[in-house]
Amino acid sequence: MTELGEVLETARRAQGLTQAALAARADITQAALSRYENDLRQPEPEVLAILADTLGVTVAFLTHAGRARGGMAMDAHMRRRATAPPATWRRLEARLNMYRWHARHLFEEVSLRAEQHVPTLDLLDVTPEHAARFVRAQWRMPAGPVRHLAQWLEAAGCLLIGEDFATSRVDGLSQWVGDHPVILFNDVAPPDRVRLTLAHELGHLVLHADALSVDDVEAQANAFAGEFLMPAEVIRPALRNLKIGRLLDLKREYGVSMQALVERAYHLDLLSPTQRTSMYKMFSAKGWRSREPGSDDIAPEQPALAEAIAQELSTRGLSPPEVASIAGFSEPDHNTLFRTRGLHAI
Repeated sequence: MTELGEVLETARRAQGLTQAALAARADITQAALSRYENDLRQPEPEVLAILADTLGVTVAFLTHAGRARGGMAMDAHMRRRATAPPATWRRLEARLNMYRWHARHLFEEVSLRAEQHVPTLDLLDVTPEHAARFVRAQWRMPAGPVRHLAQWLEAAGCLLIGEDFATSRVDGLSQWVGDHPVILFNDVAPPDRVRLTLAHELGHLVLHADALSVDDVEAQANAFAGEFLMPAEVIRPALRNLKIGRLLDLKREYGVSMQALVERAYHLDLLSPTQRTSMYKMFSAKGWRSREPGSDDIAPEQPALAEAIAQELSTRGLSPPEVASIAGFSEPDHNTLFRTRGLHAI
C-alpha cells in the first residue's frame, strides 16, 4: 500500500502550507492535490517531481519516507501545554516526522557510531526515578549536576534539533529513528527550560518507546527529568529550609529553573503544600512565573552532532549537493539539518 499521500500531507504541514497554497505553488488544482494526499490517485512522474521540488525534497524522499508517526503514539512524544492550538502541534509533529525521515535517509548511507546508547526500560520493572538513576549509571555520569547535557545525549547517539517553534506553548517532541532517537526542541526558550525539556524527552524515549497506552506519561517523564537533573541523594540536603537566595544559587548550580527546584523539593517531601503555594505566590508577585532571574547565568545547550556528521561527510569528499541528496533534500540550501558553519550549505 502506498504511503505517498501521507508523506505529501506531512511535508506540506511541516512548512505550514494549506492545500490551496501548495497547489498554487505547484501549479496544480487543489482537487488534484487532495486526491494525491488521500491516495485516491497517483501523481504523474512530472507532477511528482514538481511537488518534490516545491517542498524542497527529492522524489526518492517522497516515495520512500514511510509512515508518519503521532505526537503521543507508540514511539513519539510531545510536550505541549493544554492551550496549544491543534494546528500548532500538528505542524511541529509534521516537522519532527520530516527530520526523522531525513535522518533515516542519511543513516541508511552513513553509519552513526555512538559511545553510549539510550536504553528503553519497562515501567513494569522500574520507576521513572530508578530509570533515571540507571541511565546516569550506564553513561558513567558523575554525581551531582549535569554539565553539558546536549553532549551527553549526543554521545548516546541522540540527534538534537533546536529551532524557533514560534510559540511558547510547546517545548519539545521526540521519536526514534531506528536505533537512534531524535529530539526537536524550542531553542528560544530560556536555557533552564531547554535543559528540562531535553531531560523530559529523554524520559519519554527511555520509558515509553514500547508503550501502546500508558497513563500519566507526562508525569512519568517529569519524574525522570527531576531525578536525572537533580538526583535526590545529592540535592536533598540543599533543598531543606529553602529561601529565595538559596533557590537562585541552586538554579545556577544545577541549570534548572527555581520552579523546577520547588517542585523537586515538594516531591521529595521537603516542602509542604502550604509552603509550595507560598513560594509560587511570591514568584507571581515578583513576575517570576513567566520569566525568572538568573537564566542568563546558565550556559545554553549547543547541539553539535548534526554538524559533526556534515563535517565528516565533507572530509570524505562529498559535496554539499551530494550530502543534501543523500538526506533527501532537493538542494543544498534546503538542507537545514546536516550542514556545517564553514560552508554555505551542506
